[in-house]
Amino acid sequence: MKQPFISIGIMAAGELRMKADPAHQSFIVQDVPIGIDFHWERKEDQEFQGEFQIKMVEGKMQLINILPLEDYLISVISSEMSATNAVELLKAHAVVSRTWLLAQKEKAARVNKNYASIQETENEYIRWYDREDHAHFDVCADDHCQRYQGITRVSTPEVKEAVTQTIGEVLTYQGQICDTRFSKCCGGRTETFENVWEPVAHPYLQSVSDDFCQTNNAEALKQVLNGYDQETHDFYRWQVIYTQEEIQDLIRRKSGWDFGEILDLVPLERGKSGRIIRLQIIGSKRSKIVGKELFIRKILSESHLYSSAFTVEKMVDSGTSVPSRFILNGSGWGHGVGLCQIGAAMMALEGYDYRSILKHYFPETELTKIY
Repeated sequence: MKQPFISIGIMAAGELRMKADPAHQSFIVQDVPIGIDFHWERKEDQEFQGEFQIKMVEGKMQLINILPLEDYLISVISSEMSATNAVELLKAHAVVSRTWLLAQKEKAARVNKNYASIQETENEYIRWYDREDHAHFDVCADDHCQRYQGITRVSTPEVKEAVTQTIGEVLTYQGQICDTRFSKCCGGRTETFENVWEPVAHPYLQSVSDDFCQTNNAEALKQVLNGYDQETHDFYRWQVIYTQEEIQDLIRRKSGWDFGEILDLVPLERGKSGRIIRLQIIGSKRSKIVGKELFIRKILSESHLYSSAFTVEKMVDSGTSVPSRFILNGSGWGHGVGLCQIGAAMMALEGYDYRSILKHYFPETELTKIY
């Protein structure tokens, strides 16, 4: 197998504005939104190399960057984590990101056009988010897939070394390329694939214990996280407090359903990491079960809750049966499936090599060189 070329869809804010940079043989795209819908969302000018296509899709211009996979990875592992990370973490991330991308290309080729990511009845709404939005390119450039910010992020010799030394290496299970996943911080235990996406169990994406991501070492985090990720300080354990008025309005706006007063939030099913998979919302006007984890995070926050691994505490004032406040005490940052980025970074700083890191988070896999 030769190194493939891949296509990446890049979002533009409003009208598409680009300018050439002859010195780098590149293009600068202005006001690219990053972290879309997440708590760190912002815009920045980004610089890209490679071939570009511009398509009109449903009346909107879509910018698509086409380049060799290994060049793409140099950007990804400098965008997802800091380019100053330990080289063994960068190598592990290169393998995981390469594997995931090739698995997505294979999946796109075999998934039926009628693929559905919503299961709905009168009393239950279950939804997951995967690659259903990517009909015109292989992957998007933001957190929905994996961060790709062109040559905007400062790269290092270690990043290029990590990609070069692992060129063509992927994780396989029984001869098949694995659907590897990763999140920022698992919160102490990783989650299983089927509890986050479609109900398909993967033996290599099971729940494993992870003590490495429990760190408040500011110097280490400064080394492993990009600047805007360092703005999030309470990712391992966190708390959100809503008044009755706030949570009532939030759920109505984000879900589209009017529950009236929110009387209770009842976790009906949790994954092995403690992430809520099915949550019952009980209101004065209606009751409904919702899931999976990302949909729960979306309707309980203006952007996203850090994770769905939270407990619910109700505060009820005397003389009333309606809670005045809801306190969510949570752990972790992200879906928690597969590689825990902060945990893996801490493993690398403690001297683990990339093979050991990969084996920890993806048991039963083989490291295979396919080109």
